[in-house]
Amino acid sequence: MTPRKNHLATPRPFLKWVGGKGQLLPKLLERVDAASPFGRYHEPFVGGGALFFEMQRSDRLPRAKAYLSDNNDRLIETYAGVQSEVDRLITLLEKHRDRHSEEYFYEVRAKVPRDPLARAARIIFLNKTCYNGLYRENRKGQFNAPFGRYKNPAICDADNLRAVAGALKHAKLECRHFDTVGEHVKRGDLVYFDPPYHPVSKTASFTGYDKGGFGEDSQRLLAKDFADLSARGVMVLLSNSMTDLVRELYRDFTIEEVFARRNVNSRADRRGPVPEALIRNF
Repeated sequence: MTPRKNHLATPRPFLKWVGGKGQLLPKLLERVDAASPFGRYHEPFVGGGALFFEMQRSDRLPRAKAYLSDNNDRLIETYAGVQSEVDRLITLLEKHRDRHSEEYFYEVRAKVPRDPLARAARIIFLNKTCYNGLYRENRKGQFNAPFGRYKNPAICDADNLRAVAGALKHAKLECRHFDTVGEHVKRGDLVYFDPPYHPVSKTASFTGYDKGGFGEDSQRLLAKDFADLSARGVMVLLSNSMTDLVRELYRDFTIEEVFARRNVNSRADRRGPVPEALIRNF
């Protein structure tokens, strides 16, 4: 498909999120094309939104047919801020950019504003300036990633934020648990699940993007939802790690092995291209 020429129609993820799908976009788009034509698009673990934004950029997503959600209310509030008040958000980010320092970082991290748009600007600022761009929460739901020593972090990319706002204009944003996606999907819709991955080892585990975590029980519940949606005629695509549990849970569906470079493991010698699973029912 030929990308649209309009600059505002070429958005990129505005947040760096653990497990981002930038590397896998060509492979994911091949599966999206195999599912076309589909009705509406649903992404219950939106994260950085790489696939959604690429589908927008390449005209694979009809208007007013995208449902983006996540169980992390801070994330969805940030998306909503970009969607509804991008110019005021840019002004707030410019103020953060002008004061950027290690001392200021910890000052912002320690204080949560009352204004929703100020909270959105805070999340973007912290995401752009924390160590490794890692969004991480403790069990109390508090952002706890340390300061990242970047020379010139892109705290306010105004052009991209406006492009993102344009892409989100017709999307429905909701804070909801993935298990509720079945309440509003219809036969012929496409659902893409990109959950926190099942850990391949104890040191590779990372589910701290949200205070609730994502353990084996959640993985099994998600597999049940996958099967239930399949039985209803919904097209479902899912990415996860290539582990024995994942193979067991999705043995009745198509499981394909792909490779991506991941850097979450605490041991540097175990970082690099690792096998991942793309699972689909179509």
